[in-house]
Amino acid sequence: MAADIAHTPDEARRDIARGARTIDYTPNAFNHQPARYYLLWLMLPAIIVLAGISLYPFFWLIYMSLHEVQLAPGKSDIWVGVDNFLRLFSDKKFASGWLTLFKYSALCLSIEVGLGVLVAVILNNSRLEKVLVTIFLMPMMMAPMVAGFLYMFLYNGTFGWYFWLLRSVGVLEGGTILGDRGWAMFAVVATDVWQWTPLIALITLAGLKRVPQDQLEAHMVDGAGEIRNFISVTLPNLYPFLLIAILLRFMDNFRFIDTILIMTGGGPANATKILPTYLFDVSFKFFELGRGAAIAFTLLLLTILLGLVLTKVFEDPARKLKTGGGG
Repeated sequence: MAADIAHTPDEARRDIARGARTIDYTPNAFNHQPARYYLLWLMLPAIIVLAGISLYPFFWLIYMSLHEVQLAPGKSDIWVGVDNFLRLFSDKKFASGWLTLFKYSALCLSIEVGLGVLVAVILNNSRLEKVLVTIFLMPMMMAPMVAGFLYMFLYNGTFGWYFWLLRSVGVLEGGTILGDRGWAMFAVVATDVWQWTPLIALITLAGLKRVPQDQLEAHMVDGAGEIRNFISVTLPNLYPFLLIAILLRFMDNFRFIDTILIMTGGGPANATKILPTYLFDVSFKFFELGRGAAIAFTLLLLTILLGLVLTKVFEDPARKLKTGGGG
């Protein structure tokens, strides 16, 4: 007896109920399953480009750090091994550059994170939120070099508005802002805070939109006030967003020297000469590219290690929150 062929799933079920033999029905697929390595082939051009612009400079950096680079035409580089690294242990400016860099980065991060979170909380769900966010983001759209020139004019001892204001209220008694060792660091930190606090606020504002409202309402029912609610519920939910913001600014503070070069050049008396500024002087003023490469390699290595530490610090509370151990 010829087998009855079912054309649809409903017909197949009816035929089975009658005891007829059926053939499984598989609908036609408009989008076929892509090959196993299809996505890899799509990303391959971008991977090659990123590898070319990342790996080549990295290996060239290692090569230069192990050589005394000769800039004269026709002369080959001289192999010195780890001498460039060993010289750093006796370089007082190298150690001073690290200390100044940590001081600069710590001041910038602490002030920017504090102000950024405060501004985000104020702007969140306000009536003019979109307008205020747009206005508040304007400093971030400015190039760091332009921001450096702007604040250099504001701090100018002849016509600077900030200089006049500080002298008028009696805070600054003599000298100039950028020419004073005590004021210069706070001047460049204030410039960085003015320009990059909006980035912290923007990322934090995005995190505030993701805070679960049911958790907030449950704590309010239990009698928690707004401050307690923020510390117990809102802040733990902001950990992943704060991690992104802090990592971005941490790496930028370890890389960007545009503003400092424009405003102080590392002065006065090396008061603002952070390690990247010293690296710039060694490599492009004194043309000691081998020693500069050694400094750059140590800077890169420590930046990666500190980034991993920051990630670990912020991941633990976030993991506890997800597993229900955060309280």
